[in-house]
Amino acid sequence: MKLNELRDNPGAAKKSKRVARGPGSGKGKTAGRGIKGQKSRSGVAIGGYEGGQMPLYRRLPKRGFTKPNAKKYAVVNLGQLQAFIDAGKLDAKADITEDALVAAGVVRRKLDGVRVLAKGEVKAKLKLAVTGASKAAIAAVEKAGGALSITETAAAATE
Repeated sequence: MKLNELRDNPGAAKKSKRVARGPGSGKGKTAGRGIKGQKSRSGVAIGGYEGGQMPLYRRLPKRGFTKPNAKKYAVVNLGQLQAFIDAGKLDAKADITEDALVAAGVVRRKLDGVRVLAKGEVKAKLKLAVTGASKAAIAAVEKAGGALSITETAAAATE
């Protein structure tokens, strides 16, 4: 076999339909745009335009509000923590801080802090220090014999 004999599998690379290339192509003359009308012309922007009538998106009332200074937390589930401990990427005996979670790759970045949620099970005795945690997560960690402390200093340092 030589380089010039290499071929892709049949049907692996589908050729794109070339429009407006003569009547034999199957998409010649009007190139699949039909005859006349706004959509057959170039430079058409129909998006939300309703021909002079007040568009639907402007007739409907505005709803809701996005808080501009809302805190964005990196979320960690208990099941994730247990999986990283089982894989040997986190040391259950040492204190687990937000920096340790980032270093182990549990979260990509801290954002405004790390919040622990109770999805999944934790079997190891953990000593966690994070910005936030759900009540169920705190209960689950304490049930396993560990401790979960919530520190505001981690979040305040980033501001």
